[in-house]
Amino acid sequence: MSGLRGRDFLTVNDFTPHELEEILHFAGELKKAHREGKDHRLLKGKTLGMIFQKSSTRTRVSFEVGMYQLGGNALFLSASDLQMGRGEPVKDTARVLSRYLDGIMIRTFDHGEVEELAAYATIPVINGLTDLLHPCQAMADMMTVLEKKGTLRGLKLAYVGDGNNMAHSLLLACSLLGMHVAVACPPGYEPRPEIVSAAGMNAREYNYNTEVLITADPRAAAENADVLYTDVWTSMGQEAEQETRRQVFSSYRLDRQLLSLAAEDALVMHCLPAHRGEEITEDLIEGPQSVIFDQAENRLHVQKAIMAKIMS
Repeated sequence: MSGLRGRDFLTVNDFTPHELEEILHFAGELKKAHREGKDHRLLKGKTLGMIFQKSSTRTRVSFEVGMYQLGGNALFLSASDLQMGRGEPVKDTARVLSRYLDGIMIRTFDHGEVEELAAYATIPVINGLTDLLHPCQAMADMMTVLEKKGTLRGLKLAYVGDGNNMAHSLLLACSLLGMHVAVACPPGYEPRPEIVSAAGMNAREYNYNTEVLITADPRAAAENADVLYTDVWTSMGQEAEQETRRQVFSSYRLDRQLLSLAAEDALVMHCLPAHRGEEITEDLIEGPQSVIFDQAENRLHVQKAIMAKIMS
């Protein structure tokens, strides 16, 4: 584990394909150990501080349970619990928490805040989500596809919806791990150009010959896709735009018609929470090709792997 020990996990783009594959393989081993009841308390006596400025179901429960299963402890720290919420500089919080804890997970709005926390902390920092990136979810998604398909190389993932933090992280993860990725968004809601550029650079650097496509046409994205993926049209903090977004995104919905354009055995994915009938239809969520709840479970296992690798 020495190669990853002590490192931050802020974006998948900080890691090589080999390192990401190492994490995914280890996550599979931890999942198997857990299901077989085998002891895997790799972080016995260690403590993770979990800073939440955005509420969560999956992030809080998976990290807290994960630390418990690894033999450690997790502290829930809401913004109101910390002086950070009252104006204490992030760099001061980082240095103080580094004296008490063995790792920090933060779920917040501003990605710059996470980068500052990591810059001043002397312990590993994990990005539990920012408005820019959601790397832990993307890793759980890659783990799920790998379990179901047996490989990632050469597969095509089509993402339909908002060019948000989830689209960003999927672009980076797919391009690092050898998957073609197509993102379909309404004009004006595309992923950030620098993220698209980084994904293209990944594909070229690692000689995967994979395609990175940004389009306004959901049908073009979905064609022959091995994975169809979506996220909510309105993310946390965008509630004032909700009605506008419903109109703009009305034709960017995962439904039977879109699924019919994908590969016959295509997986249906959503990072949750889902607004059934908006970005995805009920029948796809509950259908035989849905692996949505496998994704949710794999947040636990992949985050355990990340924590064990960087906090051991």
